[in-house]
Amino acid sequence: MRYGIYLPNFGPYGDACALAELACEAEQAGWDGFFLWDHIAGWDLPMADPWVALAAVAMRTSRIRIGTTVTPLPRRRPWKLAREATTLDHLSGGRLTLGVGIGGGADEWENLGEQPSLRERGAMLDEALEVLRGLWSGEPFSFDGRFYHVRDAHFLPRPLQQPGIPVWVGGFWPNKAPFRRAARWDGVFPLFDADDEAGELAQLGQLAAFLARQPQRTPAPDLVCMGVTPGACPAEAAPIVAWRAALGATWWLECIAPFRMGVGFDEPWPLDALRERVRQGPPRLP
Repeated sequence: MRYGIYLPNFGPYGDACALAELACEAEQAGWDGFFLWDHIAGWDLPMADPWVALAAVAMRTSRIRIGTTVTPLPRRRPWKLAREATTLDHLSGGRLTLGVGIGGGADEWENLGEQPSLRERGAMLDEALEVLRGLWSGEPFSFDGRFYHVRDAHFLPRPLQQPGIPVWVGGFWPNKAPFRRAARWDGVFPLFDADDEAGELAQLGQLAAFLARQPQRTPAPDLVCMGVTPGACPAEAAPIVAWRAALGATWWLECIAPFRMGVGFDEPWPLDALRERVRQGPPRLP
C-alpha cells in the first residue's frame, strides 16, 4: 500500500504556492504521493490551475508521485495535454501520474459550451487516450477517429516513463463502463455513493470482483481508495486502510473530509487542519 494526499484545487487550496509548500511537507513526513483535483469552474471559490500548481509542486519535491485525480479529458485537446504531461514528467524526474475521467457538472460543460452528453464524453475519452498513447510513443503518429484527427505528428521528447505516463481512470461505481476502461490502463480511481463505511467497503468489494472478471493489463492496475484517518491515533487508522488493502487497494489517498456523491462543501476545508494531518504522516500498515 502507498499513501498520498488528495486535495481540491480551490478554496484555501486555490493557491499554487500553498500547494507546493504542502507537498514539500508531505514528502518530508513520509507520504508517497500528492494529487490534485482538476476543475476549471464552479464552486464560487478561488481556484488554481492544477497543472501550473503541479509544476510548482515538482520543483519543491524530489521523491513523491504527483498527479491529477482526475483530469476531464473530453474538455482538453489531447495533443496539448500530451505536451503538458510530458513536460511535467520531465520536470518531476518521471513522477507524474495522469488521472482521467469524463467530468461532471453543468458549470464545466454546458455552461462553457462543452459536450453535455456523458455517453459522447466517454467515447471522446477512449479516443483521446489512444491519441495520448500514440503521441507519447516518440514515433510518427496518425489517428482518424470520430472526434480527433492527427496527421503525421511526431512529438519529442518522449516521457521519461515508458511506455508512457501512468494513467488512472476514474468513475462512479456502480457504473460499469468507466471500470471496463480502467482495467485496460494503469489504475482505477472509484467514487462511491455509499452513506457509511460499511456500504463503501461493500461497494469496493463489488468493484474488485468486477475488475477481476475484466481483461486486464499486466501488471494489474492500481486500485486507489480515499478517505480520512485519525493521524494521531494509528490504532484507529489501521483498520480503515487494512480493510481496503484486503480487497485489493494499492493506494490510500488522504483527504481532510469525506467526499461522497451528494455530500456538499458548505465550509472550506481548513488549511491548518490539513497541514497538521500531513505532518502526522501516513497511516502505514504494520
